[in-house]
Amino acid sequence: MPNRVWTVAAAFLCVTGAIFAQTSGLTRTIVTKADVSVPGREAVVARVEIAPGATAAWHTHPGDEVSYVTSGELVLMLAGQPPRKVRAGEGFVIPAGTVHSARNEGTTPVNLVGVYVVEKGQPLASPASEPAH
Repeated sequence: MPNRVWTVAAAFLCVTGAIFAQTSGLTRTIVTKADVSVPGREAVVARVEIAPGATAAWHTHPGDEVSYVTSGELVLMLAGQPPRKVRAGEGFVIPAGTVHSARNEGTTPVNLVGVYVVEKGQPLASPASEPAH
């Protein structure tokens, strides 16, 4: 019986993660994962796409995000900071645990390469409430 509980729990987490990504207009495709020199951490490299007119829901990561925009333009919103535009050829860094979101106000997808150095065994992204202004 305990194996069935774990199977159901794992399926629930996969489904909620997929729903989180789909409803936000964000597609994140893991390219590779590997251990890093910091114990308990791993690097995750992902291709990320934000659909035209979509907003990636407010969320956090259990580690730092370092991203490079390869095409398009997004509006990056970090808790406690004014929104800023990030264009193709530019990058950004989001410290661990920072609540953030991104919006594609254009008519073409925004594509970026995201590198996350995160705690092993934790979800790559967790939904968060929109911060008060």
